[in-house]
Amino acid sequence: MRVRTTLVGATALLATAALAAPAVAAAGPAGGHGHTGTREAVEAAVEAGVPGVTATAVDGHGRWSTTAGTGDLSTGAPRSTADRYRVGSITKTFVATVLLQLEAEGRLSLDDKVDTWLPGLVRGHGHDGRRITVRQLLNHTSGIYNYTADDDFGRTYFLKDGFFRHRYDTLTPRDLVAIAMRHAPDFAPGTSWNYSNTNYVVAGMVIEKVTGRPYATEIRRRVLDPLRLRATSVPGTRVTVPRPSSRAYSKLAETATGPTYDVTTLNPSLASSAGEMISNSADLDRFYSALLRGKLLPPRQLKEMKTTVKIEGVPNAGYGLGLMDRTLTCGVHVWGHDGGIHGSASSAVTTADGRHSLALNFNGDWAGDTEAVIEKEFC
Repeated sequence: MRVRTTLVGATALLATAALAAPAVAAAGPAGGHGHTGTREAVEAAVEAGVPGVTATAVDGHGRWSTTAGTGDLSTGAPRSTADRYRVGSITKTFVATVLLQLEAEGRLSLDDKVDTWLPGLVRGHGHDGRRITVRQLLNHTSGIYNYTADDDFGRTYFLKDGFFRHRYDTLTPRDLVAIAMRHAPDFAPGTSWNYSNTNYVVAGMVIEKVTGRPYATEIRRRVLDPLRLRATSVPGTRVTVPRPSSRAYSKLAETATGPTYDVTTLNPSLASSAGEMISNSADLDRFYSALLRGKLLPPRQLKEMKTTVKIEGVPNAGYGLGLMDRTLTCGVHVWGHDGGIHGSASSAVTTADGRHSLALNFNGDWAGDTEAVIEKEFC
C-alpha cells in the first residue's frame, strides 16, 4: 500500500506506506514466528539505500528491538534502539486523540464547523470554513488544499537550494493555512478524500481555541505525561533532536539519485501540528497500544476514531480520525500511522487489541520499504 502521509508533499519521492536493525535484544517469538523475517526486512531496507534503521516490537512475549546500518555517515556510528527521531505525520494521531478527549468532555462536537472556533480562517478561492466540520479535518474529507503541495513551498523548504537558505525559518500556523488558501479546494467538503496537512494545522489551532492553551501543552498534559512518554516531545521551533539520536539524511531532490545531505537540524514549525513531533520506537509502541486498548479515549470516541473512510485506489486501507486501518496480506488488521519529514521515515502500528505493536524509523527519506517490515512482523 502506498499512501502519501508525509509532510514533503509533491516535491519528494518519499511516499510512505501505512506503517517498521544486528538484533540488540530478543524476547521470544512474535505472532508465533519470531522476528527473523522482520530482521531480514530491516536489513533489506539498508541494502536498498536507507542509511540506518531502528525498530522495536512489543507482543505477549515482551519487547524486541533491532538496528541496522549507520546513524552517522561521517563517523560510521551505529543507530541505537533508543534513538529519538522526527515522527512527521504520526503527530496527527496525537492531535486527533486530544480533540476526541475534548469531545468526550463536552467541550466541542466533531460536527462543529471550523468557523465556530476559527471564524474566517478557512476562506479563499472557494474554501469556506462555514461548510467544513472538525470531523472532516480529522479524516481528510474537508477538501482543504494541502499546503505542502504548493510548488513554491516545495522549492523553498524541500529542494536543496531553498532548504539550505530557509531551514531555520519560523512559520506560524496562520502562515501555513494562508498558503493553502491561495489555491482552490480539492473538492467540496465531504464528497471525497485527499490527504492534506493543512487539515491538522487547523485542528491544532482548534485545540488552542477550545482550551486556551497551545496544542503542544494539551498533548503533553493529556497524553505524554499520563503515559510517561519521556522520549516524546513537541519541539515548536527547536531545531535539534534530543539525544540519543542519529543524523537524518535526504537527497533534497525530486529523484533518488545524487548527493546525500545531512538535514538533521531544521525548524519544525514548517510542519506544526501536522507533523512536528519527536519520539522513539518504545514510546510509539506504548502510545498506540494504550490508544487501541481504550486507555486514552472512552469507547464512543475510540469507535469514532476507528470509523474509516475509503482511501481512493487503496483497497486494503481506510482512514479514520488520525488513525489508519490496513489489512495485511495475511488478513491481519493493524492500526496506526506513518510519518515522513526531512531525512526521516517512520511508521507505528498495533493490532486492534493493542497487544502486538511495531514502531520503526529510517534515517533517510528516499529509499526502503516500511510496509515490507510490517508485513514480516505481523504475517
